[in-house]
This record gives sequence, C-alpha cells and structure tokens, in this order.
Amino acid sequence: MEDETTYDYDLVVIGGGSGGIACAKKASSLGAKVAVCDFVKPSPAGTKWGLGGTCVNVGCIPKKLYHFAGQYGATLANAKGFGWGGLPDDFEKNKGNYCDWSTLSSGIVGHVKGLNFKYKVSLKKAGVKYYNKFAVFVDAHTLELTDRKGKKERITGDKFVLAMGGRPRYPDFEGAKEHCITSDDIFHLKKDPKKTLCVGASYISLECAGFLHEIGRDVTVMVRSIMLRGFDRACASKIESHMKHIGMKFVQPASPLKVEKQEDGRLLVTFKNNESGEVSTDVFDTVMLAVGRTPETSVMGLDDLQIEKAKNGKLIVSDEEQTNIPHIYAIGDIVSHGLELTPVAIQTGNLLASRLFNNSTIKMDYTNVATTVYTPLEYGCIGLSEEDAIQQYGEDQIVVYHKNVNILEYSTQDERHDDQVFVKLITLKSEKERIIGFHYVGLHAGEITQGFALAMRMGATKHDLDMTVGIHPTIAEAFTTLEYGVTEDTGC
Repeated sequence: MEDETTYDYDLVVIGGGSGGIACAKKASSLGAKVAVCDFVKPSPAGTKWGLGGTCVNVGCIPKKLYHFAGQYGATLANAKGFGWGGLPDDFEKNKGNYCDWSTLSSGIVGHVKGLNFKYKVSLKKAGVKYYNKFAVFVDAHTLELTDRKGKKERITGDKFVLAMGGRPRYPDFEGAKEHCITSDDIFHLKKDPKKTLCVGASYISLECAGFLHEIGRDVTVMVRSIMLRGFDRACASKIESHMKHIGMKFVQPASPLKVEKQEDGRLLVTFKNNESGEVSTDVFDTVMLAVGRTPETSVMGLDDLQIEKAKNGKLIVSDEEQTNIPHIYAIGDIVSHGLELTPVAIQTGNLLASRLFNNSTIKMDYTNVATTVYTPLEYGCIGLSEEDAIQQYGEDQIVVYHKNVNILEYSTQDERHDDQVFVKLITLKSEKERIIGFHYVGLHAGEITQGFALAMRMGATKHDLDMTVGIHPTIAEAFTTLEYGVTEDTGC
C-alpha cells in the first residue's frame, strides 16, 4: 500500500556540496519539489565558508589555484634556458620573496566566494529551496533545522539524500586542535604560513606541501610510514624522489607528540622517530594536519534512525545508494564503498535523481574512475595499481610496461630532468592484454589522464594503443610506443 501522507518536499538533500547540489537540481528538473539543507560549522581554527562543499571551498578548486601559483614560479625559473631574462639572480633560491601571500590568498578566496554566490543563484533558478541551516532527523520523515542564531523550524520529506561529506580528522596529541590547522584552513589563511610542517603522507598533505614549497615557503613533511598509501608504489616513489630532488624536507618515519605555542607565537613541535624512538623538537610558524578525514554522520540523528554504518562511520548502502531505510539514500564521501572524488559524487547524484524521478535504471559504475594528484610532479591514474593487479589476478597473469620519458620543456636546462615523466601500463593477458591499470607521472597529468579514461572504459587493449598514431612531439604519445622491457626513452 502506497504512503498517501503529504510532505513538504518530494526530496530533501542534506549537504550542499557538488554531489548534493547536482542531485537536487536534477531532481527538480524532473518535476520534484526539492530542498537543500547546508550548514558549515567553523573549523577549530575558526574558518568557515559558504555553499558548495569541500571541493569548491577547501578542496579541489582552491588547491589547484595554489598549485597553479607554484607552477608559475617553477616556469619562471625554467624560462632562463629559453632566453627569458630580467629575473633577479636569486629568484629560484628565494622565490618566497617574490610571491606575496596576501595577494595570492585574497585572489583565490575572492574567486571561491564568487562560486558560492553562483551556487545559490543556480539553486534558485532550478527551483530548489535552500536552507542555510543545520539539519537533524526528528523521525524518519522529519528534519529539525537550526540557523546560526539558534532559531528552529521543521520540514518533512518523502525521500532524503544524505550528502554531508567529511571533515579533516584531528589526531590525539596535545595541542592538535588548539594550535594546528588542516586543509579546512590553509586555503583561507590571511597570514603568511611561512615555515610550515605538514603532518601526513596523504595526497592532501603532499599537495599542500608541494604548492607551499613551489611558492618559496620553507616546508617539512612528517611521514608516519609510507607516502601515498593505496597508490601504485613505483609512481609514489617517483613523486617522493622528485619532491626531495627539488629541496623539500621530509621527517620519516615520525609522529608528532605535542605542539606548544611559544611566547613569540611560533609553534614548538615535539615528535618521535617511529623506528628508533628518539624524541626531537623543531619550531614552525604553521602546523597543518592531513592524516585522514571523518564522515559527517555522527550528529544528525542517524543513529536514532538505526541507519547502518561501517566501522569508520561511513554509511552502508546498496548499489542504488539506498540505506537500510528505503526512502533514505546516501552519496559522496560518506558512502562506505564509494570514492572520495567530486565528479563521482556529481555523477552518482545525477543518476540517483534520474532513478527516483524518471524511472531510470542506470547505476553508478565505480570502476576505472580517473583521478590526479596535484603534487609538483603530478600523478594521474586509472584502474589498478601494479600491487592490486597482482593481488587480484596473480603476477603471472599481468604484463607491466613502463618507461622514463624525456620531455622538451626541460631540454634547455643546465640540469636535465630526464626522470620527470614516468609512464606505466598494466594489462591482463587472459583478455588480449586489456588495459587494467594506467599510470602517468609528469606534467599536465589531469589533462592527459582524462582522455585515456574513455579508452579504458571502452575496454582498450595494448594493441589498440599500439595501433594509435601519436601526436608528435607530446608526452602522451609515449603510451602509443611502449615496448616490454624498454624502460628508457631513446628518441626525441
């Protein structure tokens, strides 16, 4: 028997990030009455932001803009070999003197605020009601909304989509929340971070450390064990080697024990070597923590509804994003089997809305999703790492092709960077060498990797690449000429 209860909305989306907004707008375009509830609690350091979620405010967008800033500095330093003059003799060694943090930060924050406004306008144009209020379930169909002044109201919904995303996790040591910042704060800092310690070896930590180094800041990365866990080890090693080559400092294996603020405002960090047990100290102006993220699923009344969660707090859903409560769905970073990537959340949200309100049967496909790590030497990948391919298929069932590639951009430098591009393919013997892993370490990784994602989705084989005529001279053409056992570039 169908529920004939009248609700305020056909769909209520909780979370105003990329996935939630995409789902809401799509549902509204299909005739549903939709609301979005979004409320950002300030970070422990006091940072807050507007509509758009992690990606727009404290993730992909500001991260890549700061990455661009670092690239501009590196490009200027490299331009001398191509005849460009006029730069100070000390530019490469003292880039920090020539990159003004206030100008950089205010420009990026201004762009982000513009995106916040555009999101509000887009929701209004789509006919979606926006509540800038914190939502808590009162019962399975009712939310209590609280605004910044504490004023409360209640709304009801027939269906709900949870898309709250996650926030940085704070490790349990003295001074972590009191004196440290996270990726929630680094992109909005008004004060120059100066000498910075980045704690963690995740892509978030390495990306932030990378752009800080490239704009001339003194950066140290504290690594507990290995870098870029979960990624292809050969590629992770290339990135680590390059970061050390360009002068970035690493303390590993080590963990912080406490952070204390000194009288001059600087931070005294006490840390331990995880192998020897030796305790050391150093002083920094800024300490940024990037040791993982926690899903925002603990304070919304989900436990009272008995929605099933995994041990890490993420929600357990079906292949149609449905929780154990049939009318409540979840997408994005809070889903236990998902991928913490903005385009995945958007795609999932759009497909879910189409199933709910347009009788679609298309489900999200999480295989062969491309991604890129924006370290100074970028890394793009699709599919399986070599380690995962061996575990899944067995070492005797895969073929690995890899090569270091020379690039023209560095051909006039005094010091050649011949190891700055690394290409790698992993193929499956039993399926005519279908490509199951694509890995690229080098310049323009996102742009190069995106195109190959389509090829892999279509089931491309090594033979398909061999029969593809490359564009010369480009870096990407290296994938069309890979030979087994040939690991060094011998051409132009």
